[in-house]
Amino acid sequence: MSLPTSTPSDPHGAGPQDDAAPGGAEGDNSPEGVAHRARIRSFVVRAGRMGTGQIKALAELGPRYVLPFEQRPLDTAQVFGRQAPVVLEIGFGMGGATAQIAQSLPDHDFIGCEVHEPGVGALLKLIGEQDIPNIRIFQHDAVEVLEHMIPEGSLAGVHIFFPDPWHKKRHNKRRLIQPPFVAKLVRHLAPGGYLHCATDWAPYAEQMLEVLGADPDLVNTAPGNGYAEKPTYRPLTKFENRGLKLGHGVWDLVFRRK
Repeated sequence: MSLPTSTPSDPHGAGPQDDAAPGGAEGDNSPEGVAHRARIRSFVVRAGRMGTGQIKALAELGPRYVLPFEQRPLDTAQVFGRQAPVVLEIGFGMGGATAQIAQSLPDHDFIGCEVHEPGVGALLKLIGEQDIPNIRIFQHDAVEVLEHMIPEGSLAGVHIFFPDPWHKKRHNKRRLIQPPFVAKLVRHLAPGGYLHCATDWAPYAEQMLEVLGADPDLVNTAPGNGYAEKPTYRPLTKFENRGLKLGHGVWDLVFRRK
């Protein structure tokens, strides 16, 4: 399987928000991504139960695979024990897609940001069961990880799959894909690096296409500057399969940094 070349829901992602700023991951009760006190965030706070397997994985595998947040650049070569292209995923939910992608692209290293402990535990459990060496996790706000730990121009790719669409019009400003956040992401991409977003909410897909298309440092890889075909590395989730059988749409957008 290959990453996109320069030519051509069940929300579980991330997003910024507060009542006065963009944002949004899954949920509708509290900010998940953009702004608390006018600061962009990438998540919304929500509760979740921990299973015994997730609790065990956190205790046994967390010290190895969950990275501490620190206000200094991350040395990915030291963390992974090799030099390889690094892909950041913002809001990996329960981690199933992340695990499959990492296994299908063993020559890439993956850093996943997810603030919700059940999801972190679930991905750790998959890492242990399937012996996946090329994933590390931040249980922390992705915006702060970007700002303090990811050097600019260092990422081969960024994945944002099914971020909270914030369906109500008055909440649209909480969506993650907004011009200021996209500009921040682009600065952290290496030249030629890609940004891959996916959503199952048509109005959000339209907004994503407009915002990404307006960024002067991004180029749409899809023919006609539209939506991309689903890259082979992104697996279909059970929710997505159900939606497709019911005639629901899913839109992928793959842009590259100039």
